[in-house]
Amino acid sequence: MTVAARATIFDLDDTLLDTQHLWPRVCAAFAARHGHRWRTEDTLALHGNGAWAAYVAALCADATGPDEVIEACTVAMIGEVDAGRVHALPGAVDLVREAARHGLIGIATASPRRFVHAALERLGLAARLHTVVCGEDVTRAKPAPDAYARAAYELGVPASECLAVEDSPSGIRSAVTAGMRVLAIPRDGTELPADVAGLATAQARSAAHALPTLVRMLRPDLAARASEGALDHVP
Repeated sequence: MTVAARATIFDLDDTLLDTQHLWPRVCAAFAARHGHRWRTEDTLALHGNGAWAAYVAALCADATGPDEVIEACTVAMIGEVDAGRVHALPGAVDLVREAARHGLIGIATASPRRFVHAALERLGLAARLHTVVCGEDVTRAKPAPDAYARAAYELGVPASECLAVEDSPSGIRSAVTAGMRVLAIPRDGTELPADVAGLATAQARSAAHALPTLVRMLRPDLAARASEGALDHVP
């Protein structure tokens, strides 16, 4: 019998937040100031890359370091939040609200703390969260398990009783290595690599379509009864 999850831990960028164009834009602007002309492959390399600041710094021919990248890009992204250009993905807020009905809620992200808190406050999600693990809080970034393992520890829930919600291959690997089940919501409905798809417990094509799957994973007991006709709906 599948154990009901006592906590849900969400990735942030491209899982809850629609930032897939914003982060590359601010990173490209930073790199341009140091002589690098941004490429499509640079944008692709940022997706789910917990070492994103080191990657951008390496593009700048040793003219800067990861700390400078984080500082400049954080300031730029907070500006995007203040300008109202950081939005929740359709259906994402509903996922957080529903998960909060069934247990504790956390965030595990590689993004910088100041941006994370600014975005969560702007979207009205901060008060629903019981822990937020950011890039500064762990030594090893995703796909290492540290971010998810720390979030579970701070929630006081065994990893085996946590459900992770993720969009990227590195994030899925991170959560699975930490010992969690994973609801994968690949960005823009893209197909996950076969080895990563096999790690996910379930998939949904978007946050807007993921709610029934989330409920089934959080309350397998009720889902089983509903499938047997004992319930007309899951409360």
